[in-house]
Amino acid sequence: MTRRAKQSGPANPPSASPESPVPGDAFPVVGLGASAGGLEALEQFLDHAPADSGMAFVVVQHLDPTHKGALPELLQRRTRMQVSQVEEGMRVEPNRVYVIPPNRDLFLEGGTLRLLEPAEPRGLRLPIDSFFRSLARDLEERAIGVILSGMGSDGTLGLRAIKENAGLTLVQDPGSAKYDSMPRSAIDAGIADFVAPAQELPVKLLASFHGTLVAEVEDQEAERKSPSALEKIVALLRARTGRDFAPYKRSTISRRVERRMGIHQLRTIARYADFLHDNPQELALLSRELLIGVTSFFRDPKAFAALREKALPALLASRPAGRVFRVWVPACATGEEAYSLAMLLKEALEERQAAAGRSGGDRVQVFATDLDPDAVARARQGAYPEGIAADVSPERLRRFFVKEGGAYRVAKELRDTVVFAPHNVITDPPFTKLDLLSCRNLLIYLTADVQKKLLPLFHYSLNPEGILFLGSAETAGGFPDLFSPIDPQAKLYRRRPSSAAARAVEFPSSYAPSEDDELGAVRGAPRSPGAGLQELVDGVLLREFGPPCVLVDERGDLLYVHGRTGKYLEPAAGKANLNLFAMAREGLRHPLWSAVQKAQEGQEPVRCKGLRVKTNGTHQRVDVTVKPLGEPQALRGLLLVLFEEVAAPRRRSRSRPAPSGGVEALPGRVEELERELQQSREYLQTTQEEMQTSQEELKSANEELQSTNEELQSTNEELTTSKEEMQSLNEELLSVNTEMQAKIEELSRTSNDMKNLLNSTDIATLFLDNDLNVRRFTGQTTRIIKLIPSDVGRPITDIVSDLSYPGLADDVRDVLETLAFQEREVATVDGRWFQVRILPYRTYENRIDGVVLTFSDITVAKQLEQALRDAQQAAQQRIETLESAVTTKGEGRS
Repeated sequence: MTRRAKQSGPANPPSASPESPVPGDAFPVVGLGASAGGLEALEQFLDHAPADSGMAFVVVQHLDPTHKGALPELLQRRTRMQVSQVEEGMRVEPNRVYVIPPNRDLFLEGGTLRLLEPAEPRGLRLPIDSFFRSLARDLEERAIGVILSGMGSDGTLGLRAIKENAGLTLVQDPGSAKYDSMPRSAIDAGIADFVAPAQELPVKLLASFHGTLVAEVEDQEAERKSPSALEKIVALLRARTGRDFAPYKRSTISRRVERRMGIHQLRTIARYADFLHDNPQELALLSRELLIGVTSFFRDPKAFAALREKALPALLASRPAGRVFRVWVPACATGEEAYSLAMLLKEALEERQAAAGRSGGDRVQVFATDLDPDAVARARQGAYPEGIAADVSPERLRRFFVKEGGAYRVAKELRDTVVFAPHNVITDPPFTKLDLLSCRNLLIYLTADVQKKLLPLFHYSLNPEGILFLGSAETAGGFPDLFSPIDPQAKLYRRRPSSAAARAVEFPSSYAPSEDDELGAVRGAPRSPGAGLQELVDGVLLREFGPPCVLVDERGDLLYVHGRTGKYLEPAAGKANLNLFAMAREGLRHPLWSAVQKAQEGQEPVRCKGLRVKTNGTHQRVDVTVKPLGEPQALRGLLLVLFEEVAAPRRRSRSRPAPSGGVEALPGRVEELERELQQSREYLQTTQEEMQTSQEELKSANEELQSTNEELQSTNEELTTSKEEMQSLNEELLSVNTEMQAKIEELSRTSNDMKNLLNSTDIATLFLDNDLNVRRFTGQTTRIIKLIPSDVGRPITDIVSDLSYPGLADDVRDVLETLAFQEREVATVDGRWFQVRILPYRTYENRIDGVVLTFSDITVAKQLEQALRDAQQAAQQRIETLESAVTTKGEGRS
């Protein structure tokens, strides 16, 4: 097994140390992304990164574009590697650190660093995402991304691109970061291979990558001799997770398995298979790794442009107005492609309506499915990091998304057009009556046989003239009778009309793993040299000395063949038929049929000796044994048919001449003929008995059919009545559905009204549940308590606040216990004052379900109060001074 690597360094790079994980010139490049608080994290990382690791490090940090950067000088103090600020066209070399200059975007292309003027305005730039994406494109599995402390979500999409290309992703533990937004965004996206404090990340990075490369170069010959290790891993995944990865290409599975082997520093696939057996959590991680979520908004813009300009106009022109445009997106991952198509189609339909001078009527319905339920759940949420601004135009962002904190959420208008559901495109029934089927970058991971099954299935799912949209490395060219190309470069195809010559659609059945399958997969791997030696010896004995045999079911269909059975069985002429009786050679068919019947009836072995079988123009003697199997459970009810070749009986010496003086007496031949005659009699007797039994069964079946026919007539009348009732019920359901839709719209309006009401009061409001976890908050609250949207569900005691209010949690618990509201005047660390009111949260059922906290800004009142106090104190002092003066004056007069 080898891993692909692109040239990304000089012809003769500096040699690494003996511990260097990189052989030759195919060294990895580590992208270090950081923002606020990132300097400390970068220093901790480089403190523990060896100077001879054989890797190159590129630092991408959010820098002030108006000031000259001092980051290279600061980092040079913490590492023995040479630290340089990137210049245009600089070649990347191992054991060096490169730092992005201010006010520039950085890219890697062919092992060379490129600098560009930022296209986005300040505040909207995402330099980490941009560099990580170029790193993934250029180095693929040699790309490594590290996210350190920072605000926002920059780097999340870039890490996803690295992971999609089999690279390594590491994230600083949010608890050790000064600002945890960037690390937390990457972790929430489920794309981090390692999460650890900054100072521990270099150790994990080097250990993981070193283990991966050792797995490539060691024991390769042993792996080739034992290819079943991958099959055992696939069987384990199927048995434990219910997901069958057998249709995936072997190279696809190997690359993902190698990644996990490197992470755990296991050198052979056989060891990793044993590790999987003992670690169910690793099975779940590998399963998620194999579900390759390669997706982004408007991925391959030229293909989407071709869809919009070349494919959709003709299709929309042929469709009647008011019809729902149906789309299916299998393998949708986290939903970006489904939402992209929904946006594109809504725009196209609106243009069509405007050209026709009408409004409304046309709707889009997108069915987006994926095998990974976690990906489907994230797609349903419709929340994406700020980095999607690089793929989605500003106009579409304004119309189809709502900015929430540091993320974009899909607007309700777009979300209502997409339905997400878990679905296995290989084993589950497809969606039908489709106008567009977009299956991009899934077929490339599947075997050729599975692709040949799926494309006819897609043809069946599409409407006449429907569009098939494939990925850049996929094609439907092998099915010219099913699809005609619209734009071969964009991989757009139109469904051809069905014909008599159309290929049959195959609906593969789902695989239901059993306990025996799991045990077989697990126990199949030898755990010790002794067990392996025993299996090898048993295999040799079975192959060299075991008689040829076949395993058949009760109908005689072949399930398994062992040894050379060509002397006894041959394919029958005509359509392929793997039936024992159809394939039996001359002299075997009738005895076999009789022996199988007797073995099934008596459940005992039946042996036929000395059968004369015609083989390639000659005859040979064969003993046949038919043995019914009762153990193990998986083979119960099957029959094992064994063939044993025996020597022909020796002829006796010639007897005296026959009286006629013509034909000589041949006693051996007479015995043979008598034996064949006896077999024929037995076969005839068995046939007669079976025919009589069949006649009786047919009579009984005829009577049952007559009775069944009467029952069916009665059932038909009941079904007619039920149909009328169902139609009535359907009408009722439609009415209920309309009412529910109206209720939902009313609830949505009410929610909007409440949101606007809370925002218009300019009073910060915070809702907590009974466990003091954040349930909801208004925008004004973030000026007092450091809340972000992802804090929903976190305890309020874990969140930083500007309030000097250590007793907040105790007062909240007091209100929950006594149900009496409390009011406090609390100051903040920056001198502001707020009146805090804590009230119990009552539901319509008069049940207490948390508390509501309101924060009213009374800073001005407090300042006036303080001014009045100061004035009162000054007046009091003046009065006291006057009184003292008057008293002194009076005493002087007296």
